[in-house]
Amino acid sequence: MTRVLMLASFGLEIVECGGALALHVDAGDEVYAAVLLSRPESRPQVREAAAILGITEVEFLDFPLGSWTLDVPWKIKIVELVRRVRPDIVITQDPEHAQHDLDPDRRQIALLYTESFALAGRDWQIEACGGHPPHLVRTIYYMTPEHPNCVIEISQTFARKQQALAALGSQMAFSADMIEAQAAPELLRLVVPDYDAIRQERAALGLALHRQFDLALALVNGLAGHSGAVMGEAYRREGPFVLDRLLV
Repeated sequence: MTRVLMLASFGLEIVECGGALALHVDAGDEVYAAVLLSRPESRPQVREAAAILGITEVEFLDFPLGSWTLDVPWKIKIVELVRRVRPDIVITQDPEHAQHDLDPDRRQIALLYTESFALAGRDWQIEACGGHPPHLVRTIYYMTPEHPNCVIEISQTFARKQQALAALGSQMAFSADMIEAQAAPELLRLVVPDYDAIRQERAALGLALHRQFDLALALVNGLAGHSGAVMGEAYRREGPFVLDRLLV
């Protein structure tokens, strides 16, 4: 059995990796999720979305948006989590992508994760981190990477990923507002054919847009990208792959 930790900066990331996470759940693996930045009113929605994917363990680490530092107290939160959960695999955001992302805290979070993973495997702040023994994170996968080096076939779990999006009403409404600020209505009608009928329902519009995004990404990383997958979810594995032999 493999133990997987989804370390999400925002709750939506759990669903963005939902195809692979649901596959692990289906295989009988243990899947945990932790979210750094999440408003209290959004947390029931994040839990509901995770439950649709089969994830029953979701923690909220209470990082304050734009108000934390890359310092010991915040590293302790991540190190304690890693040592307590003891994952075989961690999935988190791509540090390379984070450098170009203008969402709050993204660049700092990328440094926090990698430094904390290194500290989790060493004899550092044992008592402050709950007394758990060190745990070395051996396998890290970066989600939605700039330069993926592997693709997961998610055809059998894609419907659940789309269903989980519907639980994130607050995020969907926020996305609708942000997207409409960037794109003209005549262009959004090309993406969402019933745009005019649903545009007043902010969560419905955001959901329709996100479902289109997910379908486009799955096809780009699958059939349209010649990866060998039909519907793909792309990742970048940190470090080289060690194989017993060459695989087909």
